[in-house]
Amino acid sequence: MQMHFEGSSKVTLLFDFWDVRGPAGMVLSVFVVLLLTVIYELLKVWKITIGKQKQSFITHPSAPVSFSPEPSCFAPVMKRQEGSSALTNSPSEISLAATENMAATADTTTAAKNWLLHCLQTAIHILQVTLGYMLMLCVMSYNVWIFLGVIMGSVLGYFLAFPLLNHI
Repeated sequence: MQMHFEGSSKVTLLFDFWDVRGPAGMVLSVFVVLLLTVIYELLKVWKITIGKQKQSFITHPSAPVSFSPEPSCFAPVMKRQEGSSALTNSPSEISLAATENMAATADTTTAAKNWLLHCLQTAIHILQVTLGYMLMLCVMSYNVWIFLGVIMGSVLGYFLAFPLLNHI
């Protein structure tokens, strides 16, 4: 195996069945690698989004949660409800105060949501690490076109995904 970059259109990527033997196959392979790299960058943003949601459950466990009306690419954005209702200071509102039983249920629900978010974040991390190593192995084919596909996919994925963090 050569240990320098080549501009050839003949390369085997990751598996024996992904054997590129011509220009059309190379263009398709570069496009697939580019898409995989964009997905890698989107997974990074999704994992950060889940981490922020998890942090909001930890810092405000009893705060009411609503889904924002803004469309989100990955998951609804969690926000604390602000404002007051007409019943805030009424006597019936005071009589409906939370009891110890309801507080224990809320703590259990918060813990369950926190655990589910942690499991989802772990699954996303596994996908991200696996995809990262696969892309590293593609670059280690020492093909210039595949390398450029990974670089351009990273640039495009960063350009598309990281502005989404401002909407969280």
